[in-house]
Amino acid sequence: MQQPIEKYRWTICSLIFFATTINYLDRAVISLLKSDLTKEFHWTETDYSNIVIAFQVAYATGMLGAGRIIDKIGTRLGYAAFTFLWSIAAMGHALVRSTFGFGFARAALGLSEAGNFPAAIKTVAEWFPKKERAFATGVFNSGANIGAILAPLTVPWIAKNMGWQWAFIITGSIGFIWLVLWFYFYEIPAKQHRLSKTEFDYIHSDMDEGHSQTSSVEKISWLKLLSFKQTRAFVLGKFLTDPIWWFYLFWLPAFLKAQYQIEGTDIVLPVTLVYTMACFGSIGGGWLPLHLIKKNWPVFKARKTSMLIYALCVLPVVFAQWLGSFNMWFAVLIIGLAASAHAAWSANIYTTVSDMFPKKMVASVTGIGGMAGAVGGILIARLAGKLFDHYKAAGHIETGYYIMFIICGLAYITAWLIMHLMVPKFRHVMDK
Repeated sequence: MQQPIEKYRWTICSLIFFATTINYLDRAVISLLKSDLTKEFHWTETDYSNIVIAFQVAYATGMLGAGRIIDKIGTRLGYAAFTFLWSIAAMGHALVRSTFGFGFARAALGLSEAGNFPAAIKTVAEWFPKKERAFATGVFNSGANIGAILAPLTVPWIAKNMGWQWAFIITGSIGFIWLVLWFYFYEIPAKQHRLSKTEFDYIHSDMDEGHSQTSSVEKISWLKLLSFKQTRAFVLGKFLTDPIWWFYLFWLPAFLKAQYQIEGTDIVLPVTLVYTMACFGSIGGGWLPLHLIKKNWPVFKARKTSMLIYALCVLPVVFAQWLGSFNMWFAVLIIGLAASAHAAWSANIYTTVSDMFPKKMVASVTGIGGMAGAVGGILIARLAGKLFDHYKAAGHIETGYYIMFIICGLAYITAWLIMHLMVPKFRHVMDK
């Protein structure tokens, strides 16, 4: 008979960390190939922004449906299905021969990659007690940064030595390795024979502080979910802050090229530094509320105080453009601090969903918020494309980046204030 394993929940966390790493590696490839693809397909800044928008429109649409699908069929099958589809879509970029084709391929990738975060957040809600969820989310969410680090370390080299098509094929194929591991290791706690009774009891020790988490939770429509102020607070928070991460992900390499004429393998060090800082921010962002909860702070107070600190840490990015005029590394470090604070913020804003909703609703609410974040990403991509084309034509593209960094700096404190006013104590929807 197989011996039960203590702390098996961290094995599960490592699986969703791996999936998130692959998810971001696959979506980051195009930003690192932008220079090569621009030359081959004669893209303008607006062409590139339209391709980014194709991904984001599909991602927003996929988010809305992905949460529902995962809540319906469960995390084991749902996560696997979406990972399989996005791996196929990522590899499919290698077959593209036109700008329109890239838009189509990005849309397919966005639609399928939308399943990652609803599945991951639901998995955390199933496998971790509330006090550990932000830390677990921070750990798996750091995979986004690892993916963004691996991309500049591998993609330019592959493109230079094997061709840009192979960059898409090799990175896209990694998802199939994950699928094998997922089906071998994963099952919900109630069906996982490797799980000890002690750990099972610990996972369910708070049961959302007395709120039922059974399968009897009635199916709730999207309109009903949106009637909760808790949903609307989460949606607005994601709408305002997710686009900032999209901007860093898709335009950081372009910023380095426009400002400092750095491209190809030369961007490896600055981009790696930014996402390495973000990786530490993600894990630290989950650790801080856990530390405060252990000091007997209420969960909502620990979460909200941590999020305020992270929102304030983003503010210096307003000066990234100005400081970068003295030395590139000043800009890189300031953007790295902002990316780190975003990762910390993200670990906590996701966790507010499982703080406020039963597990049966978590993926659906996460999907609605993810859709809102993607819609915000569409708007910021459109704005960035128009700004950069306008100021490039005028010979002052740096002004476009200056405006964008101001937007980046103010987004989080605005989101925190709105969420605080709407849900002062992150009350559970089952509370009367």
